[in-house]
Amino acid sequence: MIAVLGGFGAAACWATATLCASRSTKMIGAWSVLAWVMVVGFVVVTPLVLAKGIPDALGKPELVWLALSGAGNVGGLLFAYKALRVGKVSIVAPITSTEGAIAAVLAVVTGETLGAGAGLMLVVIVVGVALAGMGPGGGSGDPLRATLFAACAALCFGVSLYATGRASDVLPLVWAVFPARLLGVLAVALPLAVTRRLRLTRKAVPLVVTSGLCEVFGFASYAVGARHGIAVAAVLASQFAALAAIAAYFLFHERLTRVQLTGIVAIAVGVAVLTAIQA
Repeated sequence: MIAVLGGFGAAACWATATLCASRSTKMIGAWSVLAWVMVVGFVVVTPLVLAKGIPDALGKPELVWLALSGAGNVGGLLFAYKALRVGKVSIVAPITSTEGAIAAVLAVVTGETLGAGAGLMLVVIVVGVALAGMGPGGGSGDPLRATLFAACAALCFGVSLYATGRASDVLPLVWAVFPARLLGVLAVALPLAVTRRLRLTRKAVPLVVTSGLCEVFGFASYAVGARHGIAVAAVLASQFAALAAIAAYFLFHERLTRVQLTGIVAIAVGVAVLTAIQA
């Protein structure tokens, strides 16, 4: 039950963060949204890191993995926000959810074996991504640019997931979450503030705060669930894309072509099955 609750909690948090970002990026831009999301996460995580202290296992290899983890997460969020600024949630979210598939590919490249079933699911996911980016889907937006940005986000997130997995083998959970927030504050928020390009409006405040909190709590919820059942928690967490797409249909009245819908279904199924196989 804890694995189910943890995985569903992560999916709900990440879906909420995606929906909020889809609105806030149109208000203040992708860079400012990224900056404020990182600031919020930094405020939440830093006290926990200080309470834990510096782990004894923190050496040069761990620092390299933490740096890759942080850079991948920051880059992934930036590309995801750019995608949400020009595209539909129902297209962007499923594509970014392929981050697990990217991490699986990286694991194979670095020596892990990949079964025939997992390889087939990777092909299904790639086809799904291609289909999701086809056609206008009705309304405004640029599905091709959104698809490209979302694919870049998935690649960055995949690198981050793989690096986080390597680091979290020996480090506490909060240390796996902290690097991205620290890098985001130092490399994004502070430069924007110094150059007076950091934007924020009254309507955007609750959206960026919610996104920042949900990014952190989603990761924590997944970690708790995974300790009681990795397969169950991972499959449920990966379905944040389905939750976001359904919510966007009712909240934002997003419409998709049959081809795009077919691609999104293929992505959802491929990600769920691949996650279960790898777990």
